[in-house]
Amino acid sequence: MRWQEFIEENPDVMAGKPVFKGTRITVEHVLTELGRGMSEEELLRGHAHLTPQHIRAAILYAAAVLGAQEVIT
Repeated sequence: MRWQEFIEENPDVMAGKPVFKGTRITVEHVLTELGRGMSEEELLRGHAHLTPQHIRAAILYAAAVLGAQEVIT
């Protein structure tokens, strides 16, 4: 799976934040909800346009972004 198939950045949609193609659902929102303990099933029930592939793409996107940054400790 390639996250690029599911996620786009468009300055005209949600101020350019990464969103799932064809939606206004941000990757940030999905990752935040998962981090707060929401289950994948709850996310899918709450957002009719999301699929399990979208959630996996969000996780891969986050890993790609973090992998491109130097971590300072």
